[in-house]
Order: sequence, then C-alpha cells, then structure tokens
Amino acid sequence: MVVLLRRHIYARLLFIPTPVPASIISSHIHHRPANYSLFASAIHRHLTTPDPRTAQDHLPSPPHDASLNPIRLHRGFFTRAKEIKSIYINDEHSQRAVTTALWCNFLVFSLKFGVWMATSSHVMLAEMVHSAADFANQALLAYGLSSSRRAPDAMHPYGYSKERFVWSLISAVGIFCLGSGATIVHGVQNLWTSEAPSNIHYAALVIGGSFAIEGASLVVAIDAVRKGAAAEGMKLRDYIWRGHDPTAVAVMTEDGAAVTGLLVAAASLVAVNKTGNAIYDPIGSIIVGNLLGMVAIFLIQRNRHALIGRAMDDHDMEKVLTFLKNDPVVDSLYDCKSEVIGPGFFRFKAEIDFNGVVVVQNYIKRTGREEWAKQFREAAKQDDDAMLLKVMSNYGEEIVTALGSEVDRLEKEIQEIVPGIRHVDIEAHNPIAPTP
Repeated sequence: MVVLLRRHIYARLLFIPTPVPASIISSHIHHRPANYSLFASAIHRHLTTPDPRTAQDHLPSPPHDASLNPIRLHRGFFTRAKEIKSIYINDEHSQRAVTTALWCNFLVFSLKFGVWMATSSHVMLAEMVHSAADFANQALLAYGLSSSRRAPDAMHPYGYSKERFVWSLISAVGIFCLGSGATIVHGVQNLWTSEAPSNIHYAALVIGGSFAIEGASLVVAIDAVRKGAAAEGMKLRDYIWRGHDPTAVAVMTEDGAAVTGLLVAAASLVAVNKTGNAIYDPIGSIIVGNLLGMVAIFLIQRNRHALIGRAMDDHDMEKVLTFLKNDPVVDSLYDCKSEVIGPGFFRFKAEIDFNGVVVVQNYIKRTGREEWAKQFREAAKQDDDAMLLKVMSNYGEEIVTALGSEVDRLEKEIQEIVPGIRHVDIEAHNPIAPTP
C-alpha cells in the first residue's frame, strides 16, 4: 500500500493521469507519524481533487545534486535585484539648442544693456532684464543637462535623469520672478512718470540685430523639438505639452517669447516716436512682462508633472499590457504602473498571477524528462519518505528557478516592445492571499 501511494505521488508530480482510491490514501495517512500529518494532508487534497493538468506528457531534467532543503509551504512574493546599468541619453539636439541659446542671449544682453544705457528706455530695460534672465536660465538648463547624464549609483539606482526637470523648473521660476515680476513692476511704476526715450534710433538698430540673433536661436530650438518629437513618435504639438525632454521645449518657448517681446518693444518705440506719448513705453514693458509670466507658468506646470511622477504614454502602456495579457504564462495582471524617470525613459511595475502549468511545461520543453522520471521512480520504491521528500524539494527549487527564467524573459520582451522602459519590476501575485 505504501509503495502504491508513492507511485501515485510520483505520477501526480509529473502530470501523469493515474486514479487512486481515496480509501488507500486515507489508510496510509492514518498510519504516518505525527510530523508527516501536514504533508500527507496536502497530498490527500492534491490527489483527490481533479486536475486538468494531468494531460501533459513531458518531464523536467535533473536538478543539481543538492542536499535536502526544507520545504517551504508558502512563498509570499518573488522579486530579484537587478544589476545597475548605465543609462545613455541621446540629447545632442537639446544640448545644441541650449548652447546656441546661451551664447545668443549673452550677445543680445550685451547689446540691450548698451542701448538701455544710451536711451534710458523702460521697454529696453525690460528687454535687457528679459535677456539677462534668459542667459541665466540657459546656464541652468546647460547644468541640468550635464548633471542628468551621471550614471546610477547606490543612492540613486534609477539614475539622475530627473535632474534636468529640477533645473528646468528652477529656470521657469527664475523667468517668473526676475523676468516677469521685475519687468511688470518697473512698467507699472513708470506709467505716470514716463518720458520719451532719447536716441531711439539706437534702440531700433539693436532690436533689429537682437531679432536676427534670437530668431536664429529659435530656429535651432524648433529643430531640436521636432527631432525630439520624431524620436518619441509624437506630434509636435503633443510633444510640446507632454514630451519627456523639457530642455528643448524650454529653450523654444523662451526664444519664442524673446522674439515676440522684441516685436512688442519695437511697436512700443514706434508708437512713442509717432505719437510723442511716452506712456506706450511702460505699457510695452508690462506686455513683455505678462508674456514672460505666461511662458513661466507653462514651464512650471510642465516640469511639475514630470517631477511628481507622470505615467508613460497610454499607447506604450497599452502595448505592454496587451503583450502580457496574451502571454501563456500569465493568468492575471494586478497593480500595473509606470513612471517617467527621465527624458524618454520609464519604469514599469506589475504583479502577475503566473500559470504554474505553463511554467512547468516551458521548463520541461527546455530540459527534458528522463532523469527526473528516474529519480521519482527510485524514490517511490523506498520504504520511507526521506528520498521522496528530497527529490520533491529539489524539483520545487528547479521550478522556482524556472519561474525566474520566465520573469527574465517577460522583462526582456517588454523592453523590446518599448525600448524606453529601462527598469521592469515584476512580482508574483498570490490571488488567494489576504490583503495586508
């Protein structure tokens, strides 16, 4: 009777359909020592419950000859540490846009400063402050680009890619406070005390030169934004609002505001020259300040969402979820999340209820069945359960390793579907476990 039971255990573990009378199982369980009661009860439930998986006809390959390991009756989760990898960021277009804007703004600031000293124009002062703020902001963006390229370390395992969001946000705050706030305040203070600027022809020449310089920088920035949108497969308008690299967009919007501000300054000086009314000068200053304020608010909101932790685009998420749902090894998906961790880089996390039958089938197809069959047959012939427990324990360890291989495969294929996903965190979910 004991030998018969062992043979049925061996057959059940290897998915071979062999019916066994429940009376034999009960009789055997009754005569086992007390320390086997839990194990035997589990076998009783396993053998007396119909199992659709008994139709398989493959067996696993032999495990390594390890000593008997304790049987774990419950495994709460399955997670493994990943090797820290360096992250390559292709941001040449952003770097070119920032460098161009940096030197252009320095040149324009120098010209506007000279004209303001010569004319004392309020609108030229506003434009000079605007160019000074732009120059400082481009310097911040350049520093953010440089620092965001640092490799991941123990303190920051996901890298420093988000640092460019931080410096872009600081740049936007600088535009709002220094560029917009100071310009509007200065314009309001001079509404009732303004005087017509002298040497207005100098201002016209500098505005024309600044317009050409800022326009060239704007063209470079627009080209950088277009390349970024093409790299992420997004329309230009969508990329401006929710693209993953804020640097080129920041340069483009700042240069766009600068060109528009120059047009406003030119219109103000023309109005003063034609009408003789100096009030158009501070009015132009206030308009430029409001324009800078709108740009700053847009950039603040954009970088705020990136720093809070925005999910990756819906179409990318849908591709990953569709792949997982259609994979045979996946029964169900739980708590799937994504997060932008840098320009075009994402982290994906999911809890998966794995199909144990398919996991074992894939393992068997890779490794074969002969040696495992031999070990289970020999264990079933023994008079005690020690050998059987050892073989079962080793078999279980191999299946856990097989589950790890399936997780590695899923992670690799997810990263091939969406190359921007640099970190994949997959956990094994127990659908019948109580919620903590």
